[in-house]
Amino acid sequence: MNTTNLPLKRRTYILTMKILMGMSVLLTCALSVSLIAYILTKGIPNITWELLSTKPSYLKDTTGILPDILNTLYIIIATLLIVLPIGVGAAVYLTEYAKNKRLVSIIEFASETLSGIPSIIYGLVGMLFFCQFLGMQTSLIAGALTLVIMNLPTIMRTTQESLKTVPQSYREGAFGLGAGKWRVIRTVVLPNCVDGIITGCILSVGRIMGESAALLFTAGFAHALNGIIEGLSSPGATLTVALYVYAKEQGEFTVAFAIAAILMIFTLIINLSAGLVGSYFKKRRQI
Repeated sequence: MNTTNLPLKRRTYILTMKILMGMSVLLTCALSVSLIAYILTKGIPNITWELLSTKPSYLKDTTGILPDILNTLYIIIATLLIVLPIGVGAAVYLTEYAKNKRLVSIIEFASETLSGIPSIIYGLVGMLFFCQFLGMQTSLIAGALTLVIMNLPTIMRTTQESLKTVPQSYREGAFGLGAGKWRVIRTVVLPNCVDGIITGCILSVGRIMGESAALLFTAGFAHALNGIIEGLSSPGATLTVALYVYAKEQGEFTVAFAIAAILMIFTLIINLSAGLVGSYFKKRRQI
């Protein structure tokens, strides 16, 4: 933008705003980079093969996070297997089938409200409903069902926005060839918005990995090493819950920083994967 012909007061204002925005960008980047660097430098030296491949043993005085890693994988798998069909199905219905726009707006408002509720409230509701009312007790499956409710708005919103980006001409062309409603959705609409669905799935994985408050009330913080079937019906600590227990309850900050570094690396990988997957399917759709 050429500002040479503008009045002095206007040029001063534009220059001031540019400086302030530049300082904001530098401050944000500095905070992010310093936080990541601090956690990685404090945590990576404490990551050992023994820590990753063993379980805690008070008799042998060893500390291992293998049960916590497996519990994290179990709860991610269980949550995605439940939330993806529900979230994608709800988004398809609201976008493609629902005729009552007032009902759609009410459901969307309720979904947005769910996404803004603090996770500690989800934990209390999950404890009262899944653990006590349904008799699941403190278990990974109760934690997974609680996380399903937490991540449902994310899956619904990303899928809805992706469905709206599919041109209406694609649907009209398929209808003109004699295809039915469901066939059009299955063969035309969904393949053209799969990038949004996968991106929402990856973002949900990041939120599942970073959740601790809700899981403290529903999944517990046991460090038992179990298979996936037995593990889902038993209490267990995920990596974030284990981080809280080691730092707050036991004061083992070396282990806590090691877990924090692992979570930070996983988070960076997840965010990078979301960007790469989204760009890949966007380019593929433009071909």
